[in-house]
Amino acid sequence: MTERTIALIPAYNEAVRLAAVVTKARPLVSEVVVIDDGSTDDTAAVARGVGATVLRHAQNRGKGAAIATALEFFGKSDAEFAVLLDADDQHDAAEIPRFIETAQATGAGIVVGSRMRDTVCMPLMRRLANQFTTWMTARLARQRIPDSQCGFRLLRRTVLVDLHLTTAHFETETEMLIQAGRAGHKLTSVPIRTIYQQGRHSRIRPWSDTVRFIKLVARYWR
Repeated sequence: MTERTIALIPAYNEAVRLAAVVTKARPLVSEVVVIDDGSTDDTAAVARGVGATVLRHAQNRGKGAAIATALEFFGKSDAEFAVLLDADDQHDAAEIPRFIETAQATGAGIVVGSRMRDTVCMPLMRRLANQFTTWMTARLARQRIPDSQCGFRLLRRTVLVDLHLTTAHFETETEMLIQAGRAGHKLTSVPIRTIYQQGRHSRIRPWSDTVRFIKLVARYWR
């Protein structure tokens, strides 16, 4: 077990896949925390059943709001590192030690997973959108970022003081990098597997989430 590292997993209606993610992560960290964002299925019960701590929103508030709750928990803990990963098993929790090792070796404040060395399985439109949003995010964060849209990432405790997140959906992961980068925290990356599952539909809403991203960019560009 790696002491003083916690895994934070935002989850919404992921009862089918969540157990596998928590089970893989538990031996690698001190604690696994699932943020149940108002699920209407058995997400919370499944998480508790495999040994996770559960923080529950009474209503669905969005991934960014779940991340904010996760980071509040991190701030009150004694952990040095927190690893964020998705609940749908598209991130291989077995790769968590590589994030910790990279943070320790580089002193980075945030280590972001990069899927860009393994894009064969990535849908073309998603790859093109990812490249554009990553380029824009890197400009605003003032640091190089290979894959800004990857939710699999590690945060060091010292970053928290400079995060003042104002968003509540998928754009929160972008805002986090912009704020941390501008505050002078080192951003780095680690290559990870790209996992796409048959029959699995993304929760990203192309129109509304694109509008939110544009509004975020416009605000920070000024």
